[in-house]
Amino acid sequence: MAAVAAAAAGAAAAAGWPGAQPPKKIVAPTVSQINAEFVTQVGGARAAAAQSPPRGCDRVRSRSAFAIRKIMLLEFSQYLENYLWMNYSPEVSSKAYLMSICCMVNEKFRENVPAWETFKKKPEHFPFFFKCILEASLAENDIEFPLQEQTILLLFLDHCFNSLEVDLIRGQVQQLISLPMWMSLQPARLELELKKTPKLKKFWNLIKKNDEKMDEKIRVQAYKERRFLSQLIQKFISVLKSIPLSGLLSMDKVHYCERFIELMIDLEALLPTRRWFNTVLDDSHLVVHCYLSNLAKREKEGHLFCQLLDMLKFYTGFEINDQTGNALTENEMTTIHYDRITSLQRAAFAHFPELYNFALSNVSAVDTRDSLIKFFGPLSSNTLHQVASSLCLLPALPEEEDTSYEKTSLLELMVSRHERRISQIQQLNQMPLYPTEKIIWDENIVPTEYYSGEGCLALPKLNLQFLTLHDYLLRNFNLFRLESTYEIRQDIEDSVSRMKPWQSEYGGIVFGGWARMAQPIVSFTVVEVAKPNIGENWPMRVRADVTINLNVRDHIKDEWEGLRKHDVCFLITVRPTQPYGTKFDRRQLFVEQTGLVYVRGCEIQGMLDDKGRVIEEDLKETQERLECFWILTSTSRT
Repeated sequence: MAAVAAAAAGAAAAAGWPGAQPPKKIVAPTVSQINAEFVTQVGGARAAAAQSPPRGCDRVRSRSAFAIRKIMLLEFSQYLENYLWMNYSPEVSSKAYLMSICCMVNEKFRENVPAWETFKKKPEHFPFFFKCILEASLAENDIEFPLQEQTILLLFLDHCFNSLEVDLIRGQVQQLISLPMWMSLQPARLELELKKTPKLKKFWNLIKKNDEKMDEKIRVQAYKERRFLSQLIQKFISVLKSIPLSGLLSMDKVHYCERFIELMIDLEALLPTRRWFNTVLDDSHLVVHCYLSNLAKREKEGHLFCQLLDMLKFYTGFEINDQTGNALTENEMTTIHYDRITSLQRAAFAHFPELYNFALSNVSAVDTRDSLIKFFGPLSSNTLHQVASSLCLLPALPEEEDTSYEKTSLLELMVSRHERRISQIQQLNQMPLYPTEKIIWDENIVPTEYYSGEGCLALPKLNLQFLTLHDYLLRNFNLFRLESTYEIRQDIEDSVSRMKPWQSEYGGIVFGGWARMAQPIVSFTVVEVAKPNIGENWPMRVRADVTINLNVRDHIKDEWEGLRKHDVCFLITVRPTQPYGTKFDRRQLFVEQTGLVYVRGCEIQGMLDDKGRVIEEDLKETQERLECFWILTSTSRT
């Protein structure tokens, strides 16, 4: 039997209740603990100077094992400033040395400490160090660089791409993100992109002439840097394909995939990097590979991955011109969509007789996902590959050879690229006005107070640059909405934990406590479900009558009776499984202990009297009549 409690949103959270089993809170160590640690003794300036740098890094790395507490101690002792970068040079560079520097830089960003000041003081070896990081990130041998270490390298690269305001970092990153990186595109796709912007054709010819004048060694290094992100994407796809659909799974692979998608989001969400990288990302069909991957189908391990993937898909199709940086209107986005569909129809009419019905149909009849699957689903894999190659999406298929792509991948590629998109305004209008239980206790987007910053979150970042004004407003809106959700979660957890819902002997519900602004519902009746407005697929309004028994003290009763129209409440359904008298453990999951099932927001329309009339409206009418009578009486006396 379900029990429902109504809690006012304005209730103060007096006693905090962690919403989920939190990780152990990281507490700053004392001075004696810092001095007693081995890493402090090795990381100190005097002790570190007494031994060779590679040996010191190996000893610290073997003792710390990337433990967050050990890295914090090294940061307290200024390990990066006093030892690592001060002694770094190409002669002493090693795997342990690179990983030590990356760990310390990542720790500084986690603690919101300026990280690049040390490198600015001694910048001569930074280009060599950065090239070593790029080579290590592409290492195929997991024995040399395990996925845990490669994840640390990805996080370091992410910090570099988000620090373009630093001249030292920007000088190295620009070699990776610029027009020459388009050399990793397919030849047909490259020609298509250069035709769209004629001035880029001149720049491309100039780049090829300069490459011919380069020394062979310098040219090889330049080609490696230009193809770095493309090769990194291919490496990620190979790691993603190695994840099984079920069974045991290495969490190092999951964390690597999550950090990689976070890096892709940051590259897409910055104007200087998006301008050239968005085309490379689209040519690799990364989003299609991710949605069809086994990790996306694993409900538990792939939950955060899917949330990050949705953010990446949103930014890949953001309403902006990549070359000019101008925001696109809804009409311009519709024109781009129609151009894609008509290009596909022309190719189908010219080369594929089995698609004549598709080619002769109007756009609005064939641009939905169901319609596209209906037309392209019966085609063979080779035919789908030929259709995609005619649009410069895939390399041309040689004659008398079968495609190496699976049919599901080819079909998803065609459908996802040409299906009708939902505008950003429509997405905002479809969002629920109040958060539900799926959002409130999702720690990937609403972290708890125990979040240490080690993992990534599916949250927008407030960078120094934004794509458009709408992008800036949208990020702030989402963060403000989730901040309000965090406060709502605290109020609900406080109220429900005070109510102490238990399961009775007969399978019902017993509340062993009480809360000031939470009461069990006596009856709940839906009285109206209005029809949706034109163009919407949800009811215009849903009205219900809620009955509660205010058997409380007078001052609490006055607070409940003081609720007015448009005040916000939350309807909560709990189905506890704990027997009567069970003590609640703050270290365990809140939702599982209380049996919380549903949370829905609502607005008060008024209180009803015994005849079913709204009391507030009657009082307002009576007050207006009295005011009118007083005015008429005063006028007659005058």
